Amino acid sequence: MTRRPKYIFVMGGVMSGIGKGITTASIGKLLQARGFKVNLVKIDPYLNVDAGTMNPTEHGEAFVLKSGLECDQDMGNYERFLGRDLLSDDYMTSGMVYREVIEKERQLAYRGNCVEAIPHIVDEILHRIQRSTKLHQSDVSVLEVGGTIGDYQNIMFIEAARILKLRHPEDVLFVFVSYLPIPPKIGEMKTKPTQNAIRLLNSYGIQPDIVLGRSEQPMDEKRRDKIAEFCNIRKDSVLSAPDVESIYDIPINFNRMKLDRLICRRLGLPDRRSNFNQWEKWVDLTHQAKEPLKIALVGKYFNSGDFVLSDVYISVIEAIKFSAYHLKRRPIIDWLSSQDFENKKQSLKKLNEYDAVIIPGGFGSRGVEGKIKAIKHVRQQGIPFLGICYGMQLAVVEFARNVLKLSAADSTEITPKSPDPVIDIILEQKEKLRQGRYGGTMRLGAYPTQIGRGTIAHQAYRADLIEERHRHRFEVNPDYIERLEAGGLVFSGQSPDGRLMEICELPRSVHPFFVGVQFHPEFQARPLEPHPLFTALLRAAIKKRH
Repeated sequence: MTRRPKYIFVMGGVMSGIGKGITTASIGKLLQARGFKVNLVKIDPYLNVDAGTMNPTEHGEAFVLKSGLECDQDMGNYERFLGRDLLSDDYMTSGMVYREVIEKERQLAYRGNCVEAIPHIVDEILHRIQRSTKLHQSDVSVLEVGGTIGDYQNIMFIEAARILKLRHPEDVLFVFVSYLPIPPKIGEMKTKPTQNAIRLLNSYGIQPDIVLGRSEQPMDEKRRDKIAEFCNIRKDSVLSAPDVESIYDIPINFNRMKLDRLICRRLGLPDRRSNFNQWEKWVDLTHQAKEPLKIALVGKYFNSGDFVLSDVYISVIEAIKFSAYHLKRRPIIDWLSSQDFENKKQSLKKLNEYDAVIIPGGFGSRGVEGKIKAIKHVRQQGIPFLGICYGMQLAVVEFARNVLKLSAADSTEITPKSPDPVIDIILEQKEKLRQGRYGGTMRLGAYPTQIGRGTIAHQAYRADLIEERHRHRFEVNPDYIERLEAGGLVFSGQSPDGRLMEICELPRSVHPFFVGVQFHPEFQARPLEPHPLFTALLRAAIKKRH
């Protein structure tokens, strides 16, 4: 660890969704490649205590840490780029901060003083930032401040960053990610929105040290000159960040433009040699893969007006990519709405076009019958299939209905008074729901699974005991396990006490690859370490294709 920890705040201007999270992850990767201990922190301005209660079609995927904390999908990118697990202390929301301050006030921790946003909220933010740094013993903490400059919600976090800079001027750096539009009717890159955004940031008492200009095209010298001159920034600190084919190219681009060297110089860090070979080899692999592999993702959270939101299942999508590139295949992923199978807008024969089908996690009744129809089709047609969480539960429902002939079989999440509840709520969850305790109360985080030998799951993992992350309230009803097994369904993975069915599958003699898992394997897939279950699925898909 360096003598004093360094802090890099990544903020955004003009509009949201321009890549602050990927910028944060890329900076972390660059510094990690130089041998520094790095931790990444996501700051969400929402009053939600965590991301678990947020609507996925608005907020995107809720990523689950090993600890069980439900957080923003950017935390998934952080783990994937760094190649390691993050801690609960690496994520904070306004709700977390305010709740902690209010609880302290109720316990007289402030000794009767008036509790105010400044200094108490700001102090709590700074305490959390420094606690995360200490837990990791980090040389550098890179912190993404969510939202856009000008949002009311993130003012306290910006104020905390300003205070930290005031106290440690040589140890804090501000990176500003801003959008440079190119209006099609004008045909010229415009810097004025960025100038105004930086002027607004200045009004908060912060001057950015580095500006990254996001745009469809590279920024030219004239625009760099304008931003440098009008925003009082050195020209060598105004860098271009144009659109690229893959987010995994971004650290390499930043490395080529010497962003890591600039950061080291501005923070007084030693200019160590960068070891980027593994990452570069991985990125080369993503560009070299030519032979296609078609995968269908059947879900219900895709549609938002006239747009398709793939962010809802971003970890699943990335996990597919990692395994596909590892197998030297180019993944072609299509998002199919399960509701289209219900209302017959889409024929189930559409699934025959794909080498593999995945049904990811979810909640609620919308689109469920469409998913069950899709599962029945891929089971009967021998199409490699992976069901994740809800996808596994619905695979059990489908099997019970169509193989065991329990026509009314269902999950009590869908039909509370089902005569054959093959999927039922976990016993300890019943009281929580009765009390209206929904946030952060599911079975969350990493749990062990014992895998039976001679199964598809054991062949994939090559291990008797694994650990995967969970996010669910319902399980396979123990009362139906014997009947399901007698019908031919194999429960190849169970909790060590044998109470919870974690993995189900059909034997290879019946189906080339039909596997359902109660956990979320996608949360542990990494670019340099593809997840074995996704790799096994795609191996079966390649075999089918040929």
